[in-house]
Order: sequence, then structure tokens, then C-alpha cells
Amino acid sequence: MTTTYKVAGMTCDHCINAVTNELLALEGVTSVDISLDSGEVTVTNTRELAIAEVAAAVDEAGYELVLP
Repeated sequence: MTTTYKVAGMTCDHCINAVTNELLALEGVTSVDISLDSGEVTVTNTRELAIAEVAAAVDEAGYELVLP
């Protein structure tokens, strides 16, 4: 399954690497695609992820998940 999230504060390749690495560390995440222009992070995973899991990983990377 694939889900797209909005993340605030990302501005460079370092941001992309930090968020990608934290999200890939979550069980079941197989890929992460990030667009700096839109702030969108698309996560492909093999199991349903709780929004709290995603928010915690993004926070650990130093950024903020924008909740709907």
C-alpha cells in the first residue's frame, strides 16, 4: 500500500535523507519518495502504519508531520 503525507520544514537533500532513513526504519516500509517542492512524502509499505508511527519517525528526523 502507498500513502502520501505532508511534512513541514524540509529544504534540502539532507532533509530528504534524514526523513527517508527514519521512515525506512519502520517495520514494513519498503520505499520512500520525497518531493521538496510540495513537501509530500510518499511511503510504500507492506503493513498498515499508524499515523503516530509516521509522526514519530518524522519528528525523530527533525521535521513535522502536517496532520489533516
